[in-house]
Amino acid sequence: MPDVLIVGGGPVGLFLGCLLTARGVAVQVLESRSRPGGHSRAIGIHPPALAAFGDVGLARPMLDAGLPILRGLVTGERGVLGELDFATLESGAAAHHPFVLSLPQRDTEAVLRRRLAELAPGAYCPGVEVQELHEHGTQVRVVAAENGARREFTARFVVGADGWRSRVREALGLAFPGKVYPDKYLMGDFPDTTPLNTTALVSLTAGGVVESFPLPRGGRRWVVHTGSTLHTEATARDLSATVLARTGLYVPAAECQMLSAFEVRRHRVPQMVVGRSVLIGDAAHVVSPIGGQGMNLGWLDAAALAPLLVQALDGPQRSSGALNRFGPARLRSARVAARQAELNMSAGRPVGARTQRAREELVRSLLSPASAPLLARAFTMQWL
Repeated sequence: MPDVLIVGGGPVGLFLGCLLTARGVAVQVLESRSRPGGHSRAIGIHPPALAAFGDVGLARPMLDAGLPILRGLVTGERGVLGELDFATLESGAAAHHPFVLSLPQRDTEAVLRRRLAELAPGAYCPGVEVQELHEHGTQVRVVAAENGARREFTARFVVGADGWRSRVREALGLAFPGKVYPDKYLMGDFPDTTPLNTTALVSLTAGGVVESFPLPRGGRRWVVHTGSTLHTEATARDLSATVLARTGLYVPAAECQMLSAFEVRRHRVPQMVVGRSVLIGDAAHVVSPIGGQGMNLGWLDAAALAPLLVQALDGPQRSSGALNRFGPARLRSARVAARQAELNMSAGRPVGARTQRAREELVRSLLSPASAPLLARAFTMQWL
């Protein structure tokens, strides 16, 4: 019987598995997918997460696989408004990692799976879909399906890291109140044909924001605001034409490597700990995926939870108070992240010409030498 059963073998569940096995805790990680996904998905790894990765020997492999984003350039329709220089960050986690690391989620998960296999061979169990959850005294029994067959697992604690459609959260009967924002986006990955190199670009235009981030191996991600319409039938040519019209930059549509339309949600559970079950990551709180905030929040959930679970396994008298405080503290961080995401979205919405001029002046003042370092700290999630 494992000490901790982690439901969800995405980036958050895998990282928690690494943290716990490195501390001598027996874990199993149940993943409903039979094979890894091929979508690039989230790409931004922020300094606090990189610092947490260093505790289990993951920072170096991530750095070797990824590409540091050293600065962000912000433009408007009348030219450059300012920039965020992440190299100026000299305190906290950014003192050692003064950048945002760009690495597609599929590659991040591959690094995490390899590390978990090194720490605990056989702990990762793909193709297992959780169906029921039952707590009995000091144990939790999980009923699952694997290749159509019923399986049962028992552990002292269960952690749901199984995303915003969490089966663990449903089994616990927890509400997931929230909303869908009107903002819709279209994003795609292409070869980088710009002179931007390791610089991220945020272009605030009257038609809506265009964001662009460098990827490893000479790639670049483009994200455009498409108003309140989710363009699920859009093509790479549509995205390329939008970028060209708003920024004058060329994107090679014929060489598109990924294309996805998405909407933005905000959800949060009322509590993250129920008896011997804990929710982390998107299973507990959903914020805007732009900039990788949600993924990084989940990693920091895992980093905060791991030592508390170790204490709880040693003896409940040592940990009940700390474990009960874990949820409210992490939900406060999720609220801050959601507010920041809302501000980012509102700054990138389509506007009229007069509002566009006022927005450019406001952003120019925020990117002055006096305040730009504070914005750089916010965008690299130093407040967490």
